[in-house]
Amino acid sequence: MRIDKFLKASRLVKRRTAAQEMIEVGAVRVNGRPCKSSSEVSEGCVVDVAYTARVLTVRVLCADEQLLKRPQTAAYELLEERGARPDEKPW
Repeated sequence: MRIDKFLKASRLVKRRTAAQEMIEVGAVRVNGRPCKSSSEVSEGCVVDVAYTARVLTVRVLCADEQLLKRPQTAAYELLEERGARPDEKPW
């Protein structure tokens, strides 16, 4: 599954266009590396998402688009959540 679709389907980001914008500015990494919107994620990948005031590190548990539409399916496991100052880039 594409990373931008995963971010939207897992509810880490509200809109796919917002996910694409975050990826373009470098606020999303897959397995520690910068990525493109078309980068593929699968079960076991580690995704870092930098928001304005915090950074989430999650492990992908499900990358099946059909399964993620079901509310009881866990999309990710939270590995770390840390604060980030808004005036600095976390990468």
